[in-house]
Amino acid sequence: MTTTEQIKRLRAMTGAGMMDVKKALDETGGDIDRASALLRERGIAKAGKKADREAREGLVGSYVHHNGKVGVLVEVNCETDFVARNDAFKELARNLALHIAMADPTYLRREDVPAEAIETERQALRAEALEEGKPEAIVDKMVEGRIGKFFAENVLLEQPYIKDDKKTIEHLVKETAATLGENVQIGRFSRIAIGD
Repeated sequence: MTTTEQIKRLRAMTGAGMMDVKKALDETGGDIDRASALLRERGIAKAGKKADREAREGLVGSYVHHNGKVGVLVEVNCETDFVARNDAFKELARNLALHIAMADPTYLRREDVPAEAIETERQALRAEALEEGKPEAIVDKMVEGRIGKFFAENVLLEQPYIKDDKKTIEHLVKETAATLGENVQIGRFSRIAIGD
């Protein structure tokens, strides 16, 4: 039997609606952690369906490192001005700016990486694998695995989030979209560092 206290607690943790929270608690036998995970999964699935809706509102998040040598601006979009003023949305923009300052991505999406940059990286990784004495038969598989690492290091949406490396930036954005109930997208970003 789900208690009012459990419902209040889970709503405070997740921001989900009362009926969704009650249903998740009933399905998990009152286990708050499992119910929270279930709500997150469902929310991310819903957020995926909203991804094609137009996101023309939003704000620009910013971060300047304490020594003044690194600064970031990031455009984060949503569907309504109401959500753009929401604290969770503002926090996402701040955290994205901080992440970009620390992780220094080059591209927003995998599709933004020029084909020639991927090919250059592929050739370098192939030569490196052959130099290591790896058999020709497995070199191509190794190169593809290492190309995946190249994307995870250079593509913002594929980078592990600096505050929780178990999730990617794409996952972080989808979680926020699920919480807010709107399409949330990163528009563009710019990182400036003295000496770069």
